[in-house]
Amino acid sequence: MGLGILGRGVGDAVFLAECGANLIVTDLKKEDDLKESLSKLKNFKNITFILGEHRLEDFRNRDFILKGPNVPINSPHIAEARKNGIPIKMSASWFAEIAQIPFVGITGTRGKSTTTEILHKIMKEANMKVLLGGNVQGVSTLALLSEVSSDSIILMELDSWQLAGFGERKISPQLGVFTTFFPDHLNYYGSMGAYLKDKAQIFLHQKSEDTLVVSTQVMPVLKETYGKKIISRVVIADPVKFPKQWSMQVPGEHNKLNAECAIEAARALGIDDRVIQKVVENFKGIPGRLEFLREIGGVRIYNDTTATTPEATIAALRALDSEEKKNIVLMVGGFDKGLDPRELWAEIPKHCKDKKIILLKMSGPDAESIDHHFHYHLNSTDSHGKLSDAVTEAMKVAEKGDIVLFSPAFASFGPPPGGFKNEYDRGEQFNVLVQQL
Repeated sequence: MGLGILGRGVGDAVFLAECGANLIVTDLKKEDDLKESLSKLKNFKNITFILGEHRLEDFRNRDFILKGPNVPINSPHIAEARKNGIPIKMSASWFAEIAQIPFVGITGTRGKSTTTEILHKIMKEANMKVLLGGNVQGVSTLALLSEVSSDSIILMELDSWQLAGFGERKISPQLGVFTTFFPDHLNYYGSMGAYLKDKAQIFLHQKSEDTLVVSTQVMPVLKETYGKKIISRVVIADPVKFPKQWSMQVPGEHNKLNAECAIEAARALGIDDRVIQKVVENFKGIPGRLEFLREIGGVRIYNDTTATTPEATIAALRALDSEEKKNIVLMVGGFDKGLDPRELWAEIPKHCKDKKIILLKMSGPDAESIDHHFHYHLNSTDSHGKLSDAVTEAMKVAEKGDIVLFSPAFASFGPPPGGFKNEYDRGEQFNVLVQQL
């Protein structure tokens, strides 16, 4: 249920089909929207496709339902399956159930991908047989079952929807990491409490001998909401504890916090500090996260497409300004997820001077008022429905010594500036445009 376009669902379907399962693959997206995914499944005779809809009859007489991460748990189709006694599975949690190997899980509103990448490199440098899964583009966690051996350990990046699956199975990793907690996905959850409830599955089923690494940003809210339910050993990740003799190639206090989360997790795994230091000091970041692309005419260009919340863009502005002390031409805008942008509005004038804000056309429930604020209070340029027009405008107003920062602060889906499959596609389109300059 929910094939998707990121490759994870496709990998799950391929794995199950190769195991001989009789599959129904159903997705609300139509065939044209799923072309790339469907092309990888066309040779399987044991797959039936129901696209553009979900049918209640498909949720009966099945051995299990494999639910995609962002399919609502209160879906009437899931309810139909439950009514018929059919188990509901999710790829990452089902893997953990079957594999029965040591499990490290990393979550957080921001920073989970960077922290996962750093820790993954550390674990490989320490010669651990680590399998990487969860919220990783193009990776089917379920398909990793074929690689499991007695000395394997699984490292998973986990979003809130995947963690809901762990909650349903009452599973938490033996080593959990919680990087940050900010407002996000409120258009889905409706409240911060509901969002935190899913995130909290990273530790709620841990045992006393397990370990939870929590950042200084997250700890206060966890202590207030779940203090008495945390029974595992708690390690605080504080950027102040980052070893003074170590250096980092990626800018920003937020990246120091990400690194510190990875450092504490690696230490909990018994990895030597010399191995950890080598990886941390050589880490160059990951694509689409404050990624330096190129310099043109003295203008440095950064791709921060995965900044889909105001807090993420604030972190990017502070990181670049503190490192380079230069004026920033900010490209911002997208689909409003119901998040409060007021802190971002207050932060922008500190880093973006002389009307250098390039606005991508807003969409979503509060788009009109957000668009109005950018225009009349922050003096942005006219909003652009095409990313190419926004890039052209940004390079036109940028002067030698400036930074052009593509850090949207909003999601990528919906109407213009849509045309994006997701934030990764948005970033790839930006990269192509920059390379053509």
